Amino acid sequence: MAAPKKAVEGPLVGAVVQGTDCSRFLVFNSKTAELLTYYQVELTPEFPKEGWVEQDPKEILQSVYECIERTCEKLDKLNIDVSNIKAIGVTNQRETTIVWDKLTGEPLCNAVVWLDLRTQATVENLSKKIPGNNNFVKSKTGLPLSTYFSAVKLRWMLDNVRKVQKAVEDGRALFGTIDSWLIWSLTGGASGGVHCTDVTNASRTMLFNIHSLEWDKELCDFFDIPMDILPKVGSSSEIYGQMKTGSLEGVPISGCLGDQSAALVGQMCFQEGQAKNTYGTGCFLLCNTGRNCMFSEHGLLTTVAYKLGRDKPVIYALEGSVAIAGAAVRWLKDNLGILETPEEIEILAKEAGTSYGCYFIPAFSGLYAPYWEPSARGIICGLTQFTNKCHIAFAALEAICFQTREILDAMIHDSGISFSHLQVDGRMTNNKVLMQLQADILHIPVVKPRIAETTALGAAMAAGAAEGVGVWSLEPDGLSAIVMERFEPQIKATESETRYATWKRAVMKSMGWVTTQTPESRDPSIFSSLPLGIFIVSSMIMLIGARYISGIP
Repeated sequence: MAAPKKAVEGPLVGAVVQGTDCSRFLVFNSKTAELLTYYQVELTPEFPKEGWVEQDPKEILQSVYECIERTCEKLDKLNIDVSNIKAIGVTNQRETTIVWDKLTGEPLCNAVVWLDLRTQATVENLSKKIPGNNNFVKSKTGLPLSTYFSAVKLRWMLDNVRKVQKAVEDGRALFGTIDSWLIWSLTGGASGGVHCTDVTNASRTMLFNIHSLEWDKELCDFFDIPMDILPKVGSSSEIYGQMKTGSLEGVPISGCLGDQSAALVGQMCFQEGQAKNTYGTGCFLLCNTGRNCMFSEHGLLTTVAYKLGRDKPVIYALEGSVAIAGAAVRWLKDNLGILETPEEIEILAKEAGTSYGCYFIPAFSGLYAPYWEPSARGIICGLTQFTNKCHIAFAALEAICFQTREILDAMIHDSGISFSHLQVDGRMTNNKVLMQLQADILHIPVVKPRIAETTALGAAMAAGAAEGVGVWSLEPDGLSAIVMERFEPQIKATESETRYATWKRAVMKSMGWVTTQTPESRDPSIFSSLPLGIFIVSSMIMLIGARYISGIP
């Protein structure tokens, strides 16, 4: 006789997390925020040309279906009835762009991923059309004109992909970011799928007015993009449609947030002035600015943080991106070979205990906020005969922390907020040496939740709290307390300031390596803040030197 299904304390909520490197489906208890189980499928982006990064939309969709079904199988093995899942949230890599045929459901080309660089010429041409005294693009969107955002990727597709051009001419094309593609497909696709997005993802397209919360005709005219291919924009927490197939058929999809906004919600940063930093390939530091749409004077982005219900207020955020975080660790592993696994950096750094005066500036494709200096390139300086790979590993972790401090300082100057602590999440927060270094360099406590899956948790919270679902309370007294791990500063403030000042000196030395840029490409409003680039000859010299230091032939 089959074992009876296990009783759970409260309704369950699922979360689809679709990232650049993998897709996941996770299931949470809505009363305790406990993660019950999950399944993950790895993805491999395609690099058809230098600077191009693509993904197959059908592979992404299939990976999500597989994650959902395998997670349901795991629940069954735990004797938990999948009918307890009352809602599904979706959170996704932002800015990645897809165009598909609404009659067949077929993508018209590969997705152009957020870190793709092919649109640099498009950006430079568009920048010439913006009046010098009226940057209406930034004032309406909160974003600099950059290869990063979806509008220029869509413009490139319209200019270069005949299938896309033909589908638009025939009235068959639909545009969306990853969230739109998934929700449309999961709710029926060509057989009645819901074509929608939420305000957080829409705010990253450069076509969305973050003040009126609508697609903007002036912006669409500027990019020459037809408005009829755009998805309907909703809040981050409402029922968009129901699952049409699979084990969760009939379950409402009722939460949608870009990944960094989902992490902000999952960290419960609901008060103005609360901030979180997510450590992944890069770092993404978001500060809740409440209903105040605050514009930065220090190179930060203004973005929609969330809107948790149709009748709820929109909440804004300042965002600063550290281009190279986990990517620096991967570079040490793949390019220099001084690490066998990314996790080994913690062991080496702990063994060193100090950088011994070595500073690593990972400006692989220039410097970003607050500098916006595309002429910079990566350097390792302060080397002596005593320097070894352990010191370089330590310096790489310090670099992540120094860059985070620069972003936090910019936020303090822009917002006037004094931060008592920094909330953190992401895979790299498992590195205790990194977290302690971050507390030391910021000289404020770093607070890490015991629940590692804050991005998924945020999507689940939004879905479970939606009107018509109502299984997750977002009221302060209804939120489950999240046990925290806290890292206190362990060095004197004077030492922290001295190390930071030396880092700043090293940053200055990284500038001016590239001297062939056109005036347009040096304009920070069109500079692409992305974590990948082409290494110049100086980087190769650095590489050879570092390999010598580490004893690698």
